[in-house]
Amino acid sequence: MPGFLGAYEHQLDEKGRVALPSAFRKEAEGDSLVLMHGWADPHLTLLPELVWGQLLERLMEVRRTDATAANAVRRLLARATEVSPDKQGRILLPAALQEAAALAGAVVLHGNIDRIELWSPGRFHATVETVPEEDRETLARFKNRLML
Repeated sequence: MPGFLGAYEHQLDEKGRVALPSAFRKEAEGDSLVLMHGWADPHLTLLPELVWGQLLERLMEVRRTDATAANAVRRLLARATEVSPDKQGRILLPAALQEAAALAGAVVLHGNIDRIELWSPGRFHATVETVPEEDRETLARFKNRLML
């Protein structure tokens, strides 16, 4: 089944590596990945080569057509790095990215269709499992749209 699905909790080791779940390793097919932190995201995002290539095309278009966005593109790229799983399926999370997403100890690796998100467990549960009152109507529309 294509796509990254599910949420798994793994531990960062003393060198700052975390193992990708075997289902994610199969889906990534041994390719190198791009690890990045968005502007205000409370998590890191891990993109396979194909998805990263699509994002790069959009970033270049934004940079060409919107001069004021050039710094935003620079900032995003400064927070991105290429990672490759080792033989045990671990990837290295640079210290600056660990800090940006408040990752220490346990890490939730969440499959989000075409990408993997890395969250601190507390932030993941607070964001995903808690639906504020003001978001309940949005959630209901989402469920109806997907016919769930």
